Parts: sequence; structure tokens; C-alpha cells
Amino acid sequence: MGRRAVAAVVSLWVVSISVVVDRIVPDPYMDEIFHIPQAQRYCGGDLRSWDPMITTPPGLYCLSLAYIGALFPGISFMKPSGTFSEVCSTSFLRSTNGVLAVICSIIMYDILIHLRPNIGDRRVTIYAICVALYPVHWFFSFLYYTDVASTTAVLAMFLASLKGHHWISSLLGAIAVFIRQTNVIWILFIASNAAIDHVEAISQKYNVQSGDSASLLMEDEVVLNESRFETKSKLRRRFQHSTKSVRPSISERSSLVHELYAIILKMWRFKWRLLISFFPFILVLAGFMTFVFWNGSIVLGAKEDHVASPHFAQMMYFGLISAAATAPLHFNSTQFTYLLEPFWKKRTTGILQWLVALVVGFVSVHWFSIAHPYLLADNRHYTFYFWRKIIRAHWASKYLMIPLCIYCLFSIGSILGKSRGRTWALSFFLACSAALVPAPLVEFRYYTVPIILFLLNSQVDSQISWALTSALFVATDVSPCRCSSSGPSSGRTSQESRDSSGSI
Repeated sequence: MGRRAVAAVVSLWVVSISVVVDRIVPDPYMDEIFHIPQAQRYCGGDLRSWDPMITTPPGLYCLSLAYIGALFPGISFMKPSGTFSEVCSTSFLRSTNGVLAVICSIIMYDILIHLRPNIGDRRVTIYAICVALYPVHWFFSFLYYTDVASTTAVLAMFLASLKGHHWISSLLGAIAVFIRQTNVIWILFIASNAAIDHVEAISQKYNVQSGDSASLLMEDEVVLNESRFETKSKLRRRFQHSTKSVRPSISERSSLVHELYAIILKMWRFKWRLLISFFPFILVLAGFMTFVFWNGSIVLGAKEDHVASPHFAQMMYFGLISAAATAPLHFNSTQFTYLLEPFWKKRTTGILQWLVALVVGFVSVHWFSIAHPYLLADNRHYTFYFWRKIIRAHWASKYLMIPLCIYCLFSIGSILGKSRGRTWALSFFLACSAALVPAPLVEFRYYTVPIILFLLNSQVDSQISWALTSALFVATDVSPCRCSSSGPSSGRTSQESRDSSGSI
């Protein structure tokens, strides 16, 4: 068991399913009609031309060039007549994501073993395989889309940050943004949480008390004069031997506002140390802002179809998709009891929270729900049927689902709050909102990174819940779907067949 077991299991289904997909769909499928020709132009040495329908940077194509370039000597030995551009076939380009899917599963294992070293290698292996089976991530492992590469880069950045390797984490963050622009949100999320953990570790080490200004000044001077090597090594050991974030130890009984205030004070007192440690992230963010200023938009192509919009209903859809994808984690007696407990202890406060959440949900769905033309145009996508058969099945359908969405969002917050701390859970929802709300298009792929991050950080111990989640994932993975297996319709133009691949 371990990395090799995870890699072996994932490789088994990646290789076998890829062969089947290439036989059934040998030609570019759906948005591959944009990505594959663009990658093939790169293989031919044409790095200046660009398809105006592609909205993401060329990160995936550059990864494919490096991947094929590394294998080309062996390929040319077996097939001497083949040129580099000829090697960039549809099936070979798709295999880029197959390799990345295996790498991603190993990163998932490393994240789990880092966060939960006490649960045993066997269970971590099983959990990693379960997360790798997440249906949307699984499906796009066999096609040439940006999703698998984007998820792999974000998780690698997260793992490097957990281990305290901030320079490496920032470099991986730059790669993630070079694959998909909205990953800049996850850079901010990961860097901010790493900064909080960093300052909390320093504060605990020197017993910093926010009310004692004299001792704070002395301790600040000691910290600034301490050798960088010693601090890094001790912080690394602290992270490696901790199963939870150090953050919950601030004060389990304090309010969230007090906790945030204490964190802000400590971050301000150690601002110069934080600036030095996290300067690489600042460089990446500065580079991204320069790109946006130069480009005039966050997207490269089709700017008129990807204008940022106040699509607050996205969080409701995220709650609904999360409820469907990870139902065993949310709908069990333990979680029901935990979420209903406030009603018995503080009934007025609990009822008020639910009422406010329901009102916000109603406002979001009623006034801030957008039906993007892409969503309504192509019946080969899951979201087409999700919108038509569920959201628009009846005028009251979207309103009736609000309580379910709110419950799942509360459940996600409670699970992450118990495992990683309240500030971590709050920052997670802020990051999800920043990544999802501006997107006018409803697309399941947008929820992949949030859901996988939730699963990896949930620290749910119920083996029954994990077993049911795995069964749900497998059933979804192997179930046929006419809207995704029929192949490109001959009567559709490339303009009509596009969806949001490569879009923000």
C-alpha cells in the first residue's frame, strides 16, 4: 500500500479506459476541436498563432510539448519515419491528462498522509483512490481538456505549502495560473492559510500574548533576529507531526470575530517575516495583475462571452452538486445531529441563522441566476440536462432546492470547521465564491477543485461514509450518458458545439 498502490490502481483504469475512448471517439470531441489543433500547432513549431475561441493560457499545450519531447527519442526509435508534429495525435495528446491523473492521485495520497498520518497507510491509500474516482475529474482524465492539469497543479501547490516549501508552492501556483486563470484565487487561498499557520506557529513558540505590548515588542525583536534556517526547520517539523492545523488552538471558545481579530494582530506584528517568507506569492500575483492590465480582461479569447457577472446562484448550485457528489458525508445521523444541535442549545440563534441563509439563497436564485447561451445551446453536456430537467423542470423547482443547498453548505462548513478550523473554512467559502460567482456559465468542471479540496481536508473517519462515497463515484463513472457518448454532431458547427472548456 502507499504511493505505488495508488499509482498502480489509477494507472489501471487510465490505460484501459483511454484505449476504449480512443477507439470509440478517435477524433477531437466537443471542446477538443479547439484544444487539440492548437496543441498540434505548437508541436509544429508555430507558437504565435492562437485560436480566438480559446480563453485559457497555453499551459496545457506547453506541458504536452514537454511530455512528448521527453518521450520522442523512444518513439522515434520505434517509429523512425515519424516526425515530432506527427506524434502529436489526438490519442497521444489525451495521454497527457492520463499521466497527470496518475500524478494527481499520488499528490492526493501525499496530502492525506501529511494531514492525517495517524490513520494508517492502508486507509490513506483507499481514501486517495476514492478521491481520484470523483466523476468529473475521472471523466476528463481521458480527454484533452485543461481540468486535470489545473487540478494537479493546484493540489501540488497545496502540498508544497503544507510542507512549508513556499518558493516551490509559488512556482507551482504560477504554473496553475498558466493553465487556468481562476487558479489565482486558489493561490490567494493557499498562501493566506499558509501565512496564518506560519504566524500561529511562531506566536505559539514564543507565547505571544496580544494584550502585553511590551512582551510583544521584545518577542518580535527576538523573532526577527533568529536564524532563518532554524525557524524553517522547526516549522517544518511542527507541520509534519501535526494532524490538524495549529489554528483551532487559538481559542476554541472564542467567537469567530475574535479569532479573526487575533490573527490580524499577530500577522501585523510579524508582517516583515511574513513578507519575506511569502514574497514569491506576491511576485506571482503581481505578474497576474500585469497580465490582466495588458490583456484588458482575465480571459484571452471570446471575451464578450465570458464577462464577469454577479452570478450568486453559483454557490447554491455548488451546494446542490456537493450534496449529490458527496451525499454520504452529509446525509447521515451523525451529521444531522451535529447540525441540528444549535436548535436545542440556542434555538433562537439557530433559527435566525437558517432564516438569514434561506433569504440569501432565495435572493441569489431569484435575482442572480443566469442562463448563459452556451448552457442552452448544446445538448451533449450534463449541465444542459441539469438545467432543463432539474432547475427548469417547474417554476418552483429552483426554490424548492434552496433548503437542500443551504443544508449542504452548512454541512461543508461544519466538517471543515471541525477538521481545519473556522478561519480555514471561512477562507474556503470566500475562495469558492471568488472563483464561482463571477462565472456566468454553470459548469460542473468549475466545482472540481473545491470538492476535491473539501474531500482531502474533511478528515471524516466514518468508513461507511467513505465506502458509500466510493460506490457512488464508481456508479457515476461507469454509467452511460447519451449526452457525452454520442460524439460530435455532424450538423453542428464549431461555434455551436463549444462549451466552457478553457473558459474561466
